[in-house]
Amino acid sequence: MWNRKKKQTGGKEPEQKDLSIHDIRKAVHSYADAKPKEVTLSVLIQDDLTLDYELLFPYLHAVPKDTFYMSRETYQLFEEQDKDLAHDIDMVQHALDLYMKQTQELPIIDGDPYKRISYYKLERLGLLPYRPERDFYLTKEEYMITYQNRGDE
Repeated sequence: MWNRKKKQTGGKEPEQKDLSIHDIRKAVHSYADAKPKEVTLSVLIQDDLTLDYELLFPYLHAVPKDTFYMSRETYQLFEEQDKDLAHDIDMVQHALDLYMKQTQELPIIDGDPYKRISYYKLERLGLLPYRPERDFYLTKEEYMITYQNRGDE
């Protein structure tokens, strides 16, 4: 997996460093700015939602000691302790998209001023394999969800 990087680092394994989520976010943005337009950012995200550090190596110049996760649906970045949140966001966002295709309606709780996602509506159509333990809310951005209540929007 690291053959390409071993050549760039003189045949040694890449150095591991303590990198912050800010460092990773900055590297992801640099990668996004440098990639060809026809390449999607999702190439950075592996099946388990971890990042492909081989692709980020030219921007980080190291491999992070900690594991970071990125939502494939929203491109939000998460630290190890929030990996379940990354999985839940992907699951609920995907279910929301399918719900809207099937019903042409938003799956929000009727009358909720914060536009909280209705798990009942998603479950009724068999779109959720399990009910997340946290609430998600609809943002103003292209029917995307967030885990933060943005009552001021």
